[in-house]
Amino acid sequence: MWWNYVIPIVTLIVGVVIGFFAGVYYLRKQLEKMQSDPELLQRMAKQMGYNLNNKQMQKMQQMMKNKKFRP
Repeated sequence: MWWNYVIPIVTLIVGVVIGFFAGVYYLRKQLEKMQSDPELLQRMAKQMGYNLNNKQMQKMQQMMKNKKFRP
């Protein structure tokens, strides 16, 4: 009888944990892709409402290359 309460709660917790780590993995992969592809970086900036010129774009790429996305 108590399994009717425990199994859904444990399943929810496991699902949230797996979803969190999958989201972090996906985000890191996207950021690593943006380091080498300036078009993706430009598109992301436009979605956020920024219009970058070439100098700003180069500075942003340099900052992302210096940033480590792996722990």
